[in-house]
Amino acid sequence: MTTLFPRSERRGTWLLPALATAGLLALAMPGRIGWWPLLFVALVPLLSVALTARPGRSALAGFVCGLVTHLALLYWILIVLGRYGGLPLFLSLPGLLLLAAYMALYPAVFCALLSLLAGRSWHRERPVAALVWLAPVLWVGLDWLRSVLFTGFPWMDLGYGLYAQPQLIQSADLGGHHLVTFAVVLCNSLLVGIIDRQRRDVRWNVRRERGLLLLACATLVFLFGYSTVRYRIAVQYGPRALQAQVAVVQGNVDQAVKWSPAFKTATIDTYLRLSEKAIADTDVELVVWPETALPFYPQQDQLTGRLTAFTAAANTWLLTGAPLFTLTPQTDGGELVRHYNGAILLGPDGRLAASHAKQHLVPFGEYVPLRPYLPFLEPLVVSVGDFTAGTSNEPLALGPMRLGLLICYESIFPDIARQSVSREANLLVNLTNDAWYGRSSAPHQSLAMAVFRAVENKRSLVRAANTGISGFVDPVGRIVGRTGLFMETALVSRVPLLDGQTVFNRQGHLFGPACAALIPLCLLLGGRRR
Repeated sequence: MTTLFPRSERRGTWLLPALATAGLLALAMPGRIGWWPLLFVALVPLLSVALTARPGRSALAGFVCGLVTHLALLYWILIVLGRYGGLPLFLSLPGLLLLAAYMALYPAVFCALLSLLAGRSWHRERPVAALVWLAPVLWVGLDWLRSVLFTGFPWMDLGYGLYAQPQLIQSADLGGHHLVTFAVVLCNSLLVGIIDRQRRDVRWNVRRERGLLLLACATLVFLFGYSTVRYRIAVQYGPRALQAQVAVVQGNVDQAVKWSPAFKTATIDTYLRLSEKAIADTDVELVVWPETALPFYPQQDQLTGRLTAFTAAANTWLLTGAPLFTLTPQTDGGELVRHYNGAILLGPDGRLAASHAKQHLVPFGEYVPLRPYLPFLEPLVVSVGDFTAGTSNEPLALGPMRLGLLICYESIFPDIARQSVSREANLLVNLTNDAWYGRSSAPHQSLAMAVFRAVENKRSLVRAANTGISGFVDPVGRIVGRTGLFMETALVSRVPLLDGQTVFNRQGHLFGPACAALIPLCLLLGGRRR
């Protein structure tokens, strides 16, 4: 007598495939290991569960998989909250668990929807092609939703795992990193389809099934073939473009003393010494310091005079991260003070040429949502202040260079870089302070996501980090120079200034939202079919 549900599900062995996928993803994603080829098979065990198990069991498998995966990827939260946030372990550990549990909700929903719409718990002879095609659509759609809900936290989407393989990721200039994720998930689901097609008791329309699987193969061939060809063509753009000589300075200032007034002069001494050494034998046009390299407000501190003297003597531009403030008169005669995490651009004439304020702030790091109701989180923002978000994404102009700024984790939001490129930015600059992460995997993960901003927009990217990883990324995503972690150093490189827009700049950024929009449509059609 046959049963509706597989024996493996009734015995609860869905747990092993969920843990297998979690382990493979943890090994594959950027960090201390980063075995990227595992990405193309990592989801196979989890997809097999969604194919056979009921939606509830599939959701549970997805949640367990997501929880374990994100605990492995986000363990550095303990360093941020504990070592630098001042929270004890009994508060920081639940914080990590809550964040990982939130992130796990998305693979849980993914598995539930996939089981509901393409699984066989409702029909034992349902074609596997439905799963092959629905899996990447659902995964990417949910990834996009995660990037916008609750201010967004699109940390380490699957496509980012291929950041060190530029020949495989050039399709990002068509549909962004979401299209690369789509290809990775499609490869996994196609493997499940190929394995399933080996069954001898197949009774559905074999020709139609074969056609849909061949179409999936053709899609992968196109995407990775496009990447290979596009890479070979695009690498020739850089040498032919206008070049700029840029220096990045990594001061390696200890986060524990960074904001101490007693150390601010020593901090500036370090950055000036490294900058002068970097430009001594080269004609550097732009020197870049990291996020909040200035541990003071440049509008009111005498040390700003040393910076203007440096740019005038060196005949160069200086871009540095700095806290900023504005004063707005009030009707009662007082002034409203707003603080910003920003950057200033000083010119060779020794004057302030431009300033920029960070647009996407870090919740519980640069501001506390519902602050009056969460007083125990106050230590998280005491050291950096309670900031206001900026509103402008206009590039900073200096000669032929137009800088699109990405401050801190703004580099993980593709639309910020895209909008600045749409406003004719020809060089992306990422200022960050990854000292919060310690010697964890987070600096490597942050760099991986920044690489995709260069590929999507076909722009060079300059990255200055307080403790690393600093360096240069060319328009096809090759890391042409990088520092180690916790090093006091500076790098100089020539970077191409490219113009023009990619498909991603024009319409490709809509690929993720389009996948999200297909989810309710799939639910509607799937409900009618059942």
